[in-house]
Amino acid sequence: MKTIRIGAGAGFSGDRIEPAVELVEHGRLDYLVFECLAERTIALAQQAKRKNPAGGYDPLLEARMRAVLPGCHRQGVRIISNMGAANPIAAARRVIEIARELGLTGLKVAALTGDDVLDLALDENPMLLTGGGRVADIGRDHILSANAYLGADGIVDALGRGADVVIAGRVADPSLFLGPLMHAFGWRPDDWDLLGRGVLVGHLLECAGQLSGGYFADPGVKPVPGLARLGFPYAEVSSDGAAAVSKAPGSGGRIDLSTVKEQLLYELSDPSAYVTPDVTADFSNVRLEQIGPDAVGLSGAGGRPAPDQLKVSVGYLDGYTGEGQIAYAGVQAAERGRLALEIVRERLALTGVAVEELRSELIGIDAIFQGADGDASYTPREVRARIAGRCATLQAAHAIGAEVEALYTNGPAGGGGVTRSASAVVAIASTLLPRDRIRPRIDMEVA
Repeated sequence: MKTIRIGAGAGFSGDRIEPAVELVEHGRLDYLVFECLAERTIALAQQAKRKNPAGGYDPLLEARMRAVLPGCHRQGVRIISNMGAANPIAAARRVIEIARELGLTGLKVAALTGDDVLDLALDENPMLLTGGGRVADIGRDHILSANAYLGADGIVDALGRGADVVIAGRVADPSLFLGPLMHAFGWRPDDWDLLGRGVLVGHLLECAGQLSGGYFADPGVKPVPGLARLGFPYAEVSSDGAAAVSKAPGSGGRIDLSTVKEQLLYELSDPSAYVTPDVTADFSNVRLEQIGPDAVGLSGAGGRPAPDQLKVSVGYLDGYTGEGQIAYAGVQAAERGRLALEIVRERLALTGVAVEELRSELIGIDAIFQGADGDASYTPREVRARIAGRCATLQAAHAIGAEVEALYTNGPAGGGGVTRSASAVVAIASTLLPRDRIRPRIDMEVA
């Protein structure tokens, strides 16, 4: 029975690069997938594109491609990624330029677009999934982006045209992995059980190092060896959808029933109805088996028809936040930190700074468990006081950090290490649009 290997090269935009290189060199891969988009990433990328029309793609695209392209080209590993973010076409052109600089000829790079549905969302004005109201209620001047979660069909198309590298924008995370499976095995778009098994593979691999022990580790409770050189996972998948996940030999981390179970439950509300653009996957009968060191077998996933609508993430400006932090150490550090926060709150009121929400805390004492009594006998030798607020204007947001900085000479003794910042809040709202109104598009270039 035919099998292929798919490796996870990244689990988020700023992820490490060397584990992907290790997979290319030692993982005997057929495909390498870089999953680099969080919910807000495209909205932030749209801001970058407005400043520079040639930008708007993942900032580590160049570094990643320079690191893996030579090995992938030499070993016939095909690359799929959503690093195109808000500008897949510019990203694909940059990959072509890098390939030429590296002396790699004949490389075919596909730009997958069609996820940008801002005009359609404004025209259709659908209901928002939370909070009530419609897209237009956000305010046209505040909306930065609207991107639909595309499925695997565009990736299948691009690979069918011979693409060595597929650079996409918003594609559902598991679909990045399902695409090469559908292409390699000829799975049809209505092979629901097979698609469900492919989505299971994608769901486990999409966060890369999380599956191999990153974020799982808890000293003395859930030990993970070699975290400093954590290996990223790959899956070996057969044409009937059966699969096994593992990692490169000798790399750090662990892959066993515990790490796989934790990742299986990640972002999973209803195990029998994991909705993706390609299939409504059913994980309720998934079976896991430890089949060797750092190797877990997967079976039992199924699927039902895909939804008639696609989820759309709408990015928009939602005011500004200002923040300031200052550290205190020594005797009565916590008391001086609390006094510092009280001073800043009073100063903001005295000077008439308009703050819609204000939060203050001593990091390490009540930043997470606000309002908790804690251990009365605990007397920390150092604290970091933080105060942050949401404002309608950037000027007001800057004033919060300025008042913290003024504590150097106008506040309690011994303050130091001030940091301050102010930035726009990019928020996300979700809606649904008919899938038949959204079409992926492929643009091919050759190095």
